[in-house]
Amino acid sequence: MYHLIIRNGLALVTLLLLSCNFSNRKSSETPSDEKHFPPKADSVLNIINLVNDHWQNLHPEPDRAFWHPAAYHTGNIEAYKVTGNERFLEYSKKWAEHNNWKGATSDDRSNWKYHYGETPEHVLFGDWQIAFQTYADIYTLEGSEDSTKIARAREVMEYQMSTPQEDYWWWADGLYMVMPVMTKLYKITGNEQYLDKLYEYFQYANSIMYDEQAGLYYRDAKYVFPKHRSLNGKKDFWARGDGWVFAGLAKVLQDLPEDYEHRAFFEKRFKDMAEALKNAQQDAGYWTRSILDPEHAPGPETSGTAFFTYGFLWGMNNGVLSKETYQPVVEKSWQYLNKVALQENGEIGYVQPIGEKAIPGQIVDKNSTADFGVGAYLLAASEMYRFAQNQQ
Repeated sequence: MYHLIIRNGLALVTLLLLSCNFSNRKSSETPSDEKHFPPKADSVLNIINLVNDHWQNLHPEPDRAFWHPAAYHTGNIEAYKVTGNERFLEYSKKWAEHNNWKGATSDDRSNWKYHYGETPEHVLFGDWQIAFQTYADIYTLEGSEDSTKIARAREVMEYQMSTPQEDYWWWADGLYMVMPVMTKLYKITGNEQYLDKLYEYFQYANSIMYDEQAGLYYRDAKYVFPKHRSLNGKKDFWARGDGWVFAGLAKVLQDLPEDYEHRAFFEKRFKDMAEALKNAQQDAGYWTRSILDPEHAPGPETSGTAFFTYGFLWGMNNGVLSKETYQPVVEKSWQYLNKVALQENGEIGYVQPIGEKAIPGQIVDKNSTADFGVGAYLLAASEMYRFAQNQQ
C-alpha cells in the first residue's frame, strides 16, 4: 500500500509539473497549429531556426571532435539540409577545419586504441569516429571535389577494417557514432568492405547487448539482465542508449542499397525496436530514462525522446513504418518536444547530462541542456519538416 501511495504521488507530481509547463509556455506555432498534426512545415522551420540560432549564438567557437559536439553537428547538418541556412553549414565547416578533418589525432598506427579513452591515441574508439559523419556530409554537399575532407576518415576506417578484430562496437552509443560512417563512406567510395564490416561489427554488438525478448538494447554488457536490474527489479534499458541505436539504424537504412544482402535484417531490427518503443511511451509523450521501469527515474527526458521521434518519422517518411500505427506515437512525442522540451528562447531542456544509465534521483529539468541533446532535437525537427511537407 505504501509503495502504491509513493508511486501515485510521483505520477501526480510529474503531471502537475508538466501541466504547469504547458500552461506557462508561449507556443512557437499559431493557436490553430496547436491542435493540428502534422504541424505546418513553415512553423517547423521556424522552430529549427530558433533552436539552432540560440545554440550557435551561445557557442560561437568550435569544440573538439569528440562524440558530444560531433553528435550536435549530425543534427546541424540535417537542419542545413531542410532550411538551406548557409550559416549552419559554415558552422560545421568551421568545426571540421578547427579539427583538421580528424577525430583522435595520433598518426602512430602501432599505438591506436579502441577501448574507452579521450587521448590522441584512441583513434579506433567510436566516440572519436562520429566526426567522420559530418566530414562525409560536407564533402558530399559541396560536390565531392575536395578529397582531403574525408582522407583521414578513410585512412582510419580502412585501417580498422584491415584488422581481425570484430569487437569495436561494445556499447550502444557506438552504433550511432560509427554505423552511419560505414554507409556514408560506402556511398562515396563504392567499397563493399564497408558494408561487410558494418554487418560483422553489428553482429558482435547484438551478441552482447541485444535482448531478443524485449526488442531493445542494453547500454553495454554491464547492464544485461539479470546481472543488472532496475530499481524495481526489471530489465534496465537506458532511453538515450536505445535512442542512439534506433536513430543509427534509421541513418544506416537511409544509405543502404535496396539490394544489399542484409538489408532485411537491419529493417527487421528497426521495426522490432519501433514496436517495443511504441509500447513503452508515456502518456505525456516522452520516454522515461529507464524505458521499461518508469519509477526508476521518473519524469521527462529529451535526448532519448528526440532520437526516437527522429527514427519514427524517418521510418514513416521512407515507407518502412506504418503511418497508421506510428503517427499517433509521434503526435504525442512532438507535443512533448515542442511544448515542454523547447523553451521560449530556443533552449532545449530536460536533457539528461552525459552518462551511461538512468540514475534514480538525478535532477533533469527545463534548465538541463547539452550539445548532443540539441543535435537530437534538430534531427527530429528536420524529419518532422519532411513529414509535414509530405502531408501538404
